[in-house]
Amino acid sequence: MTRVLVAGSRVRSERSDAETRPLVAALAARGVDAADVPWDDETAGWSDADLVAVRTTWDYTERRDDFLAWASTVAAATRLVNPLPVLTWNSHKRYLVELAEAGVPTVPTVLLGRGSAVPDDLGRGPVVIKPAVSAGGRGTHLGHPDDLRETVAGLLGVGDVLVQPAVESIGRDGEVSLIRLGGTWSHAVRKLPAAGGFLVHEKHGGRLEDHTPTTREVEVAEAALALAPGDVAAARVDLVRVDGEPVVMELELIEPELFLRRATDAPDRLADALLAHL
Repeated sequence: MTRVLVAGSRVRSERSDAETRPLVAALAARGVDAADVPWDDETAGWSDADLVAVRTTWDYTERRDDFLAWASTVAAATRLVNPLPVLTWNSHKRYLVELAEAGVPTVPTVLLGRGSAVPDDLGRGPVVIKPAVSAGGRGTHLGHPDDLRETVAGLLGVGDVLVQPAVESIGRDGEVSLIRLGGTWSHAVRKLPAAGGFLVHEKHGGRLEDHTPTTREVEVAEAALALAPGDVAAARVDLVRVDGEPVVMELELIEPELFLRRATDAPDRLADALLAHL
């Protein structure tokens, strides 16, 4: 019997269960022995699995080096999806700079190296700063450049930092997420911040709506995904509007919330996309 381990984290939640339980059930319905296991569980028997699917490893940004070491070990022993080169590339947000350099419409991004001095010019209007290794809005700040200099200095003391102009449209239009499972764009959602907020995550008070992507949104998402250094079973591309045009805010290829609960057949599509890598 085919065995698939679905890598998650030790801290579980209603949101993570909504991502893993339907997938494990869909795999079981296909005659697969599937289990959801924390990625840092040394007793899981990763090498005995036919495939390891990285899913809700939502704590990896706090231990990136450990996570990538684990992924490297697993990749050497069995099939890892998404593959190690993708995980490595996507785990540091310098990929946004690379997307822009390749001509993909992307939120303008300046990458500051760990330990560097805070530049004299952080921007001429409101900016967003965030760690280059982060998720879920952790360490993200919005404000006037002069008011954030001390914060930037503190972040640079522990890691690389991104500086981006604040995207005014988020408060009005939110952020749209296009989810690709296998070779198909499966479904999409619009994420809107709470009144007066700028973070769209549900844990920060944001809310979700179903969304039908425009042709241009799909084109931009395809262009971003084409730069990934490997084939992926699952992807999420987050887009915002700048001057009325969709641009990439994030390309999520490691452990994105895929909002499986928003599309009835999404767990089956994901299961088939994973098994196609065997």
